[in-house]
Amino acid sequence: MSEPTPPQRPESPPPPYGAPPSQGQAPGDQTGGPRYGAPPPGYGPPSYGPPGYGPPPGYGPPPGYGQGAPPGYGQGTRTDDTIWGILAHLSIFVFALVAPLVIYLVFKDTSPFARHHAAEALNFHITLLIAVLVSIPLVFVLIGFPLLIAIVIASFVFSILATIAASRREPYRYPLTIHFVS
Repeated sequence: MSEPTPPQRPESPPPPYGAPPSQGQAPGDQTGGPRYGAPPPGYGPPSYGPPGYGPPPGYGPPPGYGQGAPPGYGQGTRTDDTIWGILAHLSIFVFALVAPLVIYLVFKDTSPFARHHAAEALNFHITLLIAVLVSIPLVFVLIGFPLLIAIVIASFVFSILATIAASRREPYRYPLTIHFVS
């Protein structure tokens, strides 16, 4: 006599996509993994005629796709250079002398654009420092107050003009600046 087979439980429908698996269900089962087998006909990559035929001409990846990075990639792009040039000029609001000096030292051999703008910003910040040091003793003669106010206003205006020029990828020379770094 043969043993009776245990009753089979009906299979429950799969949970919706992204739902956590129910108790006793493998994580791969929730997304239609190996439990459900191959997809029904009509799903998957399109077929273009009888076996052995490929996609129509002109379809597929562009030429050179997947060949690696283009030459010179990773050594700074046009956008990176522009951003560093802008940051060199905007550094007057935060890290006056330090930021343009660091940008200049990092990019002096790799990016002529960033080097130029960092050198100009550094020269301008050094000139401003000298002007402020000269104006401080003149405060006692009362000419120092208007001179300090003029220096602050000029520094903000010229830095914003230089930032706009750098964002347009144009060279900029600060007026009334002593050129220590070239």
